[in-house]
Amino acid sequence: MASGLGGSGLVICEGFGIADLWGCRFLLAAMEKAEGIIIRLTKLTDSSLIVLWCTEEAGLLKTVAKGARRAKSAFAGKLDLFVQAELEWVRSRKSDLHILREVVVSDYRVGLRKRYASTVLAAYFGQLLEQLVEREHPEPELFDLLRRGLGHLETVEASRKMMLHYEREMARLLGVAQEGQNAAAALERAFGGLPKARQNCLDLLSAN
Repeated sequence: MASGLGGSGLVICEGFGIADLWGCRFLLAAMEKAEGIIIRLTKLTDSSLIVLWCTEEAGLLKTVAKGARRAKSAFAGKLDLFVQAELEWVRSRKSDLHILREVVVSDYRVGLRKRYASTVLAAYFGQLLEQLVEREHPEPELFDLLRRGLGHLETVEASRKMMLHYEREMARLLGVAQEGQNAAAALERAFGGLPKARQNCLDLLSAN
């Protein structure tokens, strides 16, 4: 963001140091926006995080939140698993790791953290997307499936039935569902495997 204009005609672009006026305007124009849900957080440095989002407009998107682990960071309290937010980022020209600029949280999903089984199943939902879905390929129906699945987990006990329903919907939306075939088997055959956490979910969850 532009934060000041000096007499020399230079602008300080927050997070980018000093740049000329046109350069700062270019950065502002280049920012992209989406609605997303955090499905993975990874420590990058002592001060920064890699945040993997499932977004409605841009699909699976990987961003770096610079300084997010600092106490006074603008991201403090906003970046946690399953949080839904409007995010703004600047696309990298060199890699698939883009620069996260702003996060406006719409749903913290606090209820998901009250039950261990719900947290484990929610994480599996995200791992399925991460393993099976192409990066940066818009899949609004998969975003909506994740949003609805997480919302359901906030209100009811996690179960195998819920997990199997999610897998069936994934298989259908990805175009690999086959009549009479188990959805997990269809996904595994089409994509070469499923997250190892699946067996943990089966062991943990009731059959209800």
